[in-house]
Amino acid sequence: METKTAKSMLSTTPMKGRETRPIHYTFRIESFSMLSKFSVEKCASEEFEAGGYKWSLSIYPTGNTKGEGEGHVSIYLVLMDTSSLPVDWEVKAIVNFSAYNFLDDEYVTTQDTSLRRFHALKTEWGVPKFMDLGTFNDPSKGYLIDDTCVFGAEVFVVKNTHKGDCLSMLHGPVTVSHSWKFKFSQSIEKHESESFFGGDYKWKLVLYPNGIVEGKGNSMSLFLVLDVSTLPPNTKLVVDCILRAKDQLREQHAIQKFCRKFSESASVWGSRRLVALAKVRDLKNGLLLGDSCILEAEFTILGLIKPGI
Repeated sequence: METKTAKSMLSTTPMKGRETRPIHYTFRIESFSMLSKFSVEKCASEEFEAGGYKWSLSIYPTGNTKGEGEGHVSIYLVLMDTSSLPVDWEVKAIVNFSAYNFLDDEYVTTQDTSLRRFHALKTEWGVPKFMDLGTFNDPSKGYLIDDTCVFGAEVFVVKNTHKGDCLSMLHGPVTVSHSWKFKFSQSIEKHESESFFGGDYKWKLVLYPNGIVEGKGNSMSLFLVLDVSTLPPNTKLVVDCILRAKDQLREQHAIQKFCRKFSESASVWGSRRLVALAKVRDLKNGLLLGDSCILEAEFTILGLIKPGI
């Protein structure tokens, strides 16, 4: 019960004990009473690194009077050496402080989740009333034993990695249908159709008659390809597509459906196994008629994705 009472008196922010020491820095001070005896207003630690920046702890043994910390131990985090940062620099971080309790063998740590903002006019932030001196100086509370104490800090720098996109659905979706007839007996590894327009964008079909990757030697592979030179920068197209190899006798076509985003880095979508070669070569299936195959792409451009809020 006594320990809980002591913890409730530590700080103006909620605190909780834990066995794990602070992951970024601990600052052990021996002969702590000598600081106040020699009227040391502030004791600064060595520098330490966290989140790509250099920091230091400042301990006010009898409180930061300018920050209304009288009657308390005050603790502050200071951002060091900002000379290499741009003129309008800003560093945001979640900061938590701790004090080691020797009797409970735990670090009593603030539980602050607020984002602290460091900039040219404010290079330090802290807790003026971190621990009242009555609690801190009482050996039975466990924070100052043999005139020795340990403070700690954890600094989680939050960098701006936000990314946003905006999907604009088209009020009048663009539907495209393109048919392509080719001679199956041509011994070419790769066939490309003539380019055609779908909306404001240029497309083509690419066929591998004997397949590629897992379809190689056993299937026809067919792909719809966007000409990225016709695509505005940082734009993606949402496309709903059907690729088919036509059955020219009974209309029992081989079909592959997909809905994909076409972009500069993903300009090709389709099927490596559109239809088995054995099925194509079996004339009763109607996929091959007079050495001709007919391939079709039927697709709808549903919307555009651009960077957004």
